[in-house]
Amino acid sequence: MLPLSGVTVLSLEHAVAAPFATRQLADLGARVIKVERPGSGDFARAYDESVDGLASYFVWLNRSKESIALDVKSEEGQRVLHELADRADVIVQNLGPGAAARLGLGADEIRAKDPRKIVLSITGWGSTGPWADRKAYDLLVQCESGLVSLTGTPDEVAKAGVSVADIAAGMYGFSGVLAALYQRQVTGEGATLEVSLFEALAEWIGQPMHFTAGAGRQPGRFGAQHATIAPYGPFTASDDHVVLLAIQNEPEWQRLCDIVFDDLGLATDPRFTSNTLRVENRAALNERVSAHFGRLSTEELSERLTRARIAFAGVNTVSEFLEHPVLEGRDRWRTVETERGSIRALLPPIQLGAEPRMDAVPALGAHSAAIAAELGLGEETVAQMLADGVLQGSSADVPVAAK
Repeated sequence: MLPLSGVTVLSLEHAVAAPFATRQLADLGARVIKVERPGSGDFARAYDESVDGLASYFVWLNRSKESIALDVKSEEGQRVLHELADRADVIVQNLGPGAAARLGLGADEIRAKDPRKIVLSITGWGSTGPWADRKAYDLLVQCESGLVSLTGTPDEVAKAGVSVADIAAGMYGFSGVLAALYQRQVTGEGATLEVSLFEALAEWIGQPMHFTAGAGRQPGRFGAQHATIAPYGPFTASDDHVVLLAIQNEPEWQRLCDIVFDDLGLATDPRFTSNTLRVENRAALNERVSAHFGRLSTEELSERLTRARIAFAGVNTVSEFLEHPVLEGRDRWRTVETERGSIRALLPPIQLGAEPRMDAVPALGAHSAAIAAELGLGEETVAQMLADGVLQGSSADVPVAAK
């Protein structure tokens, strides 16, 4: 049995942040019922068609969930929605400002009816404050938090290559629900939780925030090089493979010069005898380090850096990452089903001694009829709701016992 077996989550979710939080709950055994719009569903379904015609974001974030395509603005749809909410332990939403309250699913209303409920709202800028009604997307939050000003090169800023604001908010939402479930087990009380993308990412830039406040200037932009440690960045071997070198302290710097470069004079060069000096003289330092890298192959560098006990990594492409020996050697790949066939997916990073749940990615409305029947709606009623567009799915999906 997985840790969250028996926990039911109702989620009115779209895009990335909330689906990431609820997928992790599903990984640990929770039943996640995902409410989607009939016709289009979660708009992340249409972001791309790269996975056998399905969107890469959607297949990443929505395995092991049940999809009910429900017109929540209709009277019948509202009744189904509220019945599902009454039966859920946890309710998650990242709808637009005020949308959940208009559906009668505001946290205050839900918990006034049942104080044991756990209600998580994921917002852009917070549900109060001057930007409560302002739209928030991941890149907008990366910009406003200052993250984009920290990435890129001296000449050009760059965004992070993944949706870090969404991912940060999803992680805090996930951990918040886990804490609330524990609190409920101990005290009997549920919780009202809120995570904003902006405040989640604000926590993640804590180090440059403190650096800037203390130093009176923010760290510079140095591409893949570390802003405040040197040498710490990518250098090209003689066979044109790029290797990232990571020097953390003075003994490592000494061993790099001695064992890897066979150049003790570099270690005693007065421009490079401390990290502060190496950062101040980064251009000259990089020129010397690059020259040494350029005379050694990747294999030679790997052997010498390993012998010198210095951290390094290959600057891989995503294609190279897909074939990474650590993933293969630790048996991290599993097969997940989709409506278009099987795909490979990575096990979640949390290891609890039991195989996590990695069930199928649902087609839109795949569970609509079965969930409606579970609520006690008869076969004719379900068929009529399907015909009226209140539900999207197939009456064939109703379990035989419910017919």
